[in-house]
Amino acid sequence: MNPWIAIGALGLIAVVIPVGMIAASWLIRPSVPEQGKNLTYESGEVPTGTARLQFNIQYYMVALLFVIFDIETVLIFPWTLVYRPALENGVALSTMLLPMLAFIGILVVGLVWAWRNGAVKWAKSPFASKRKTERDA
Repeated sequence: MNPWIAIGALGLIAVVIPVGMIAASWLIRPSVPEQGKNLTYESGEVPTGTARLQFNIQYYMVALLFVIFDIETVLIFPWTLVYRPALENGVALSTMLLPMLAFIGILVVGLVWAWRNGAVKWAKSPFASKRKTERDA
């Protein structure tokens, strides 16, 4: 038997079951048109103001730095598991160490650049300073 038949059957099942479930729920479910379903929040709360708020760019910078250094740890961890057995099997130290040091060096350069540009320095909120002066008065 050809192994591609099993792969094709698995792919067909992976498509047919979800599509069938969506079609069955579309046919069975009751249709209750209601004005509240078209609102931004379906909880029954009346929305106030606009949903378009301007966020501080530093939230995104911190998130990007987190992702970068999270990926760093994900890549360093397997390297540490391979490091000692590779050295025991005769791989040269420079072959194992130099690529990882270059990788960490690039990340350090990126961190220094972000630090010098103020990406990790948190800005004071004008609302926080306003509340502080109101509270002190």
